Amino acid sequence: MSSQKSTIDRFINATRSTAVRAAFGTLERFAPGLGVRWATNLWLTIPRFNGRARSAVPPGTPFTTTWRNRRIRGTAWGAGPVVYLVHGWGGASAQLLPFVGPLVASGHRVVTFDAPSHGASDPGELGPRRTTIPEMARSLTAVVREHGQPHAVIAHSAGASSTFHALRDGLRPARLAFLAPMAQPDELTMVFAATLGFGERIRTGMARRVGEIAGTPWEDFDMPRMVTRIAPPPLLTIHDPADRETRYADSVALAKTWPDAELVTAEGLGHWRLLRDPATVARAVEFVTAPVDERKARYRAS
Repeated sequence: MSSQKSTIDRFINATRSTAVRAAFGTLERFAPGLGVRWATNLWLTIPRFNGRARSAVPPGTPFTTTWRNRRIRGTAWGAGPVVYLVHGWGGASAQLLPFVGPLVASGHRVVTFDAPSHGASDPGELGPRRTTIPEMARSLTAVVREHGQPHAVIAHSAGASSTFHALRDGLRPARLAFLAPMAQPDELTMVFAATLGFGERIRTGMARRVGEIAGTPWEDFDMPRMVTRIAPPPLLTIHDPADRETRYADSVALAKTWPDAELVTAEGLGHWRLLRDPATVARAVEFVTAPVDERKARYRAS
């Protein structure tokens, strides 16, 4: 469980953690409905992004896509088959800038954007600093409608979850690269509950409530289970076994259940350094820009 604790710690001031645990423990016993509402609000709250761009990139073209009267802001570079870069929960498009230069140099158009309630984009339907995986997926679909059919998607963390959700809704890339994906969130809810001090009544109620708000059953967020219901493109997943934000076991499960998947173990990079590691960038770019064989081309056209 400790491998996921840093994700949850960002929601709670350390000086208040004892009081929070005590309050949740009381709610678990006497008022689980109140505990479910509180836990759900924390689960859907996006931690503040304190990162910055760390890579020089060629000049890009800013754009704004409107989705349900909300502005999704991003940047595009280059020309050719389109590769979309999708950031994770609490992240920003700036984190994926190291991929831009190599992809443009390989003859691709690169499009990245800030999801609702992230970065420069407008708040989502739940208000500032709150969103859901399906809403992030719909923003990706809206950007794709404007910028064209994806040749590939490179996605980080919960961005992989939103990309997978978009696949189920009809997104058709020829290749995918997932970096430290969150693929089995049910395990993370157990860490969440243990950290905040509540039990199964609040935990299961929170999962159910999150699904209701998101408009999809909680079970639908489990990628290894749901991948059997679609015809997915080839996948490369890269993960550090010591990642403190998402579980390496998620990538292992994906590699076992995804019909055409490769798992690369990247040790010593954690969750964030993975995005600016030259070897990781090169491996992901090589995978998504490789020629598409006839079988995979048929998937893309289906």
